[in-house]
Amino acid sequence: MAKEVWRFIDSGYCSPSFNMALDEALLDWHSEGKIPPTIRFYGWNPPTLSIGYFQKVEKEIDLEAVKRHGLGFVRRPTGGRGVLHDKELTYSVIVSEEHPDMPKTVTEAYRVISQGILEGFRFLGLNAYFAVPRTEEEKADLRSPRSAVCFDAPSWYELVVEGRKIAGSAQTRQKGVILQHGSILLDLDEDLLFSLFKYPNERVKERLQRNFKNKAVAINELTDRKITIEEAKEAFYKGFEKGLDIVLEPYTLSSEELEYVHELARTKYESDEWNFKR
Repeated sequence: MAKEVWRFIDSGYCSPSFNMALDEALLDWHSEGKIPPTIRFYGWNPPTLSIGYFQKVEKEIDLEAVKRHGLGFVRRPTGGRGVLHDKELTYSVIVSEEHPDMPKTVTEAYRVISQGILEGFRFLGLNAYFAVPRTEEEKADLRSPRSAVCFDAPSWYELVVEGRKIAGSAQTRQKGVILQHGSILLDLDEDLLFSLFKYPNERVKERLQRNFKNKAVAINELTDRKITIEEAKEAFYKGFEKGLDIVLEPYTLSSEELEYVHELARTKYESDEWNFKR
């Protein structure tokens, strides 16, 4: 049987507002039947703090620190916690909820899509696996994470290497379409990451940062040589093809499509109403 062909877009380094607008546009276009299921790779210029749809900016984020470090800032259309997008490969997957290979539940669909990421890590020579929360305490953590930092919070079917989280993903379902996007960390500046959030006091911050080291890890901490972004792209491109049993076909956005995305970026993802609405 011929494998299903999905579209592949590598949009390179883009502004925070453009990145979120393109993910939303792809979701819309797929729901309207204009494009097939799509996988996209991208980066961030400038490095950016993105927050989950439900996060409260005033309560959780130190915006002065975000400005001081010259970072971008954007609210995602997906849930989850705060993510510092810097030295990473970011991916998004856009596929119909009705796709025959997509399970109905969010957690099971997350597992199917994340199989592509799992295979990508294996192509890089890392022994990644899915960890499932087992204890009641771990399940309670899922319902109310103790920290505003994404990689500090456990999730179902977490991708783990040597017991530490190595990729963070979030999902939304709108208009009959699943959008899952996430971060594959090549390197991580923990001090910078932890400077961007608010804490009751310095002691709490230090404790959370100390615990974080035991919970999360970047690829280049686990390898004896430095993995470049190009190597990562190649590995995860092959990983998605293998994990989802598909063929990827590269695609470049038309000028009309780009114009649409830029307009959505400007009117929605650059607006204070969207980014600071909670």
